[in-house]
Amino acid sequence: MAGSHGPGRQGQAPQTPDLAGRRILILNWRDEHHPEAGGSEVYVGQIARGFAERGAVVTMLCPRYPGSTARETVDGVRYRRVAGRLSIYLAVPVLALLRRLPRHDLVIEIQNGVPFLAAAYVRKPVVVVVHHVHREQWKILFKPMAARFGWWLESSLAPRVARRAPYVTVSDATRRELVALGIDAERISVVRNGSPSSALHEPAARSDVPEILVLGRLVPHKRVEIALEAAQRLRHDHPGLRVTVAGEGWWHHHLTERVAELGLGDAVTFTGHVSEDEKHRLYDRAWVHALPSVKEGWGLVVVEAGMHQTPTVAFRSAGGVQESLVDGETGLLADDEADFTHALGRLLDDPALRDRLGVAADKHARSFTWEASRSQFAEVLARTLAVRR
Repeated sequence: MAGSHGPGRQGQAPQTPDLAGRRILILNWRDEHHPEAGGSEVYVGQIARGFAERGAVVTMLCPRYPGSTARETVDGVRYRRVAGRLSIYLAVPVLALLRRLPRHDLVIEIQNGVPFLAAAYVRKPVVVVVHHVHREQWKILFKPMAARFGWWLESSLAPRVARRAPYVTVSDATRRELVALGIDAERISVVRNGSPSSALHEPAARSDVPEILVLGRLVPHKRVEIALEAAQRLRHDHPGLRVTVAGEGWWHHHLTERVAELGLGDAVTFTGHVSEDEKHRLYDRAWVHALPSVKEGWGLVVVEAGMHQTPTVAFRSAGGVQESLVDGETGLLADDEADFTHALGRLLDDPALRDRLGVAADKHARSFTWEASRSQFAEVLARTLAVRR
């Protein structure tokens, strides 16, 4: 399979195709500067910057957010922000109809549940990026009728519209899900995430008291409640246990109410959005990183935590975490909520186990590089452009 690599590591970066002068338009539901940006947005931002460094003219078309500017260029990537979180999906085809899209030789459509359906109205080649399939999230976020419609958009209409387009995803788990939707396996390339550099950040000391870190968007499908409930059960055996929840999202109020119900008001800290420096400090301080999310295409936070020798506990059923985390070697995978609590307890109880998994997590994380990711993605673009010559 083109662009695919085994779950352990990426291997050497291939010779990067020449992208000089190529005009690449990226359609995204959110850019990495958005206060609620997550791992998917970091991935796209890293890939976009890599293309710009190789001489491509890269424009990202994405929604506005409070405090954003309509146009700016950051690290060689041009950001053009129009419309809102949902209206962006109408604005893009309207701009295409009016021939007002930024000039491009190729379009990269970031499909985060709701598709842009770019192949239906863009005349140039389209590459579709899917981090993970949202079957479970539709049911969690929407009422039954809306959930069925959303799932039809993602699972039926989108693959039909993009039936000739190449796909890129970040894990073998998501690749299998895409194949199950009827997408030809040979059209899907796996280009994994790289690992962030922690060398640029001042290291912080590990916390003196047991500390669990939960980092990500505060939305229902991230299931932060599971980590909070686990902490409540573990608190008796771990005096002084603290939970730090870092991130923003519309589910914040519900989570603060749940903290009060659990009697954890003195043990849980909500930091809100954190800077890169603060994020790395939090990874350093935590004894264990908890990822209770229902679904992850890859789990960039697993790799980020690993760079700080902080092991992760996640759910096996989440998919991509089975590749970003090696169960029993770099972290622990749980099969249900009781198992999740037990795994957290094991790591809090056993410093030798934490240290062993943490060292291995660091080594595993460093086997993934953004340079390799950018080169592999560029190969996909080169093949796509060559077909259309």
